[in-house]
Amino acid sequence: MLVKVYGAAVQGVDATIVTIEVNTSRGMKFFLVGLPDAAVKESHERIRAALSNTGYKVPTSQITVNMAPADIRKEGSAYDLPIAIGILAASEMITSDRLHRYLIMGELGLDGNLMPIKGALPIAIKARELGYEGFILPRQNAREAAVVNNLNVYGVDNIVQVIRFLNGEEELEPTIVNTREEFFTHQDNFDFDFADVKGQENVKRAFEVAAAGSHNIILIGPPGSGKSMMAKRLPSILPPLSLHESLETTKIHSVAGRLGKDASLVAIRPFRSPHHTISSVALVGGGTNPQPGEISLAHNGVLFCDELPEFNRSVLEVLRQPLEDRHITIARAKYSIDYPANFMLVASMNPCPCGYYNHPTKPCVCNPGQVQKYLNKISGPLLDRIDIQVEITPVPFEALSKSIPSESSATIRERVVRARQIQEQRFANEPGIHCNAQMTPRLLQQYAALDAQGKSLLETAMDKLNLSARAYDRILKVARTIADLDNSPTIQAMHLAEAIGYRSLDRESWGS
Repeated sequence: MLVKVYGAAVQGVDATIVTIEVNTSRGMKFFLVGLPDAAVKESHERIRAALSNTGYKVPTSQITVNMAPADIRKEGSAYDLPIAIGILAASEMITSDRLHRYLIMGELGLDGNLMPIKGALPIAIKARELGYEGFILPRQNAREAAVVNNLNVYGVDNIVQVIRFLNGEEELEPTIVNTREEFFTHQDNFDFDFADVKGQENVKRAFEVAAAGSHNIILIGPPGSGKSMMAKRLPSILPPLSLHESLETTKIHSVAGRLGKDASLVAIRPFRSPHHTISSVALVGGGTNPQPGEISLAHNGVLFCDELPEFNRSVLEVLRQPLEDRHITIARAKYSIDYPANFMLVASMNPCPCGYYNHPTKPCVCNPGQVQKYLNKISGPLLDRIDIQVEITPVPFEALSKSIPSESSATIRERVVRARQIQEQRFANEPGIHCNAQMTPRLLQQYAALDAQGKSLLETAMDKLNLSARAYDRILKVARTIADLDNSPTIQAMHLAEAIGYRSLDRESWGS
């Protein structure tokens, strides 16, 4: 007897329907075809043990399982459940007249219990798109898939529940998640707040400007000056995720298996902080079984690279293209996958190998030229993509001992949101442009034009401070953001002066 069960394969961040055809005939062998990987091939032994331990038996006949389309590689153990259901239906232990209405996925334990899978959200989106009535999957993934409306999501604990449901012997309760309520309830749940930061008002201001225009930022300062502490608080002042951005971000984390148990939507912007020993593949994604990398897991959020010069230079260079294009294409001999990668890069570094160059009290013990050599570990093209460069000094005791709380993240966030709203209106007719950091040279001429006083100030700054030519556009973008924070339609001299102050590493005298 031939039956068909429907599952799905995840490619990139999208799902493709997989038809699992099971045929039984005379004989004793088991055949599994359709480009399965090792984990899928091992499913036969898991299924046999699971059925045996739950009171069922694998039929003593020849079983042929085909997973179509056969040219797509099937990976992972999530096909255990649909294959098992197909075998039982083909041997007439399950009525097969309801199978076409449901998508079924799940990994089987030897006792018949179901274990969580990866990619439940994109699979649920595909199931709704193609008009399936429901999605049967492990209970741990039910809330994640249930954010998709107009689809019945059935979370189950073991294979017996699925068998009884398909035979009409037991009803399953669909998991219901109020997507909007779930989303808005968790939007302001932050572990860190800028109110905890003592002093460093100039650096907090730089973070505010960076958040308002989605500018990349690098902090240069000695150990213990608060670089990492403030970077971790950046998500608390970024604009809240929209529901579309939240779904997009959740899909990526779902595919990577990074959503926690019983999680639903990612409601706050992600903050990823990879160790400096990370490989290029782990950063951009890919691998034997393709997975999103750290830059995609930071999509719509922040990628924090602590101690930037300690990263392998070849690893840092792979950041250049995604910083410009906002997505990454992983092309290999057997596959080509696109992952979104729209993130803010936040980096920190010591000014020199010993860490105390320009320190107000501790002397630097580095030899002449070592400071510039240390900075040269980071390529010019990568620094060119970092709009704001800020030097940071240790906080004096007087500031640390003050009991007066600093300005809270909520207050800063209000100003950032107002500035972003101005930019959204400005670029409403510019597809793919949402903030000042993404402005093209044409848009700079249109929205960041300088008056005579501004041109004179910028010319003087570039001449006196020996600023590089690449700093010109960056200064204008940052000045435009500062003007937006000030609710000013034009860039004024004070906005331009502040933007010029954020180009520390472009000065030829730095580190010499």
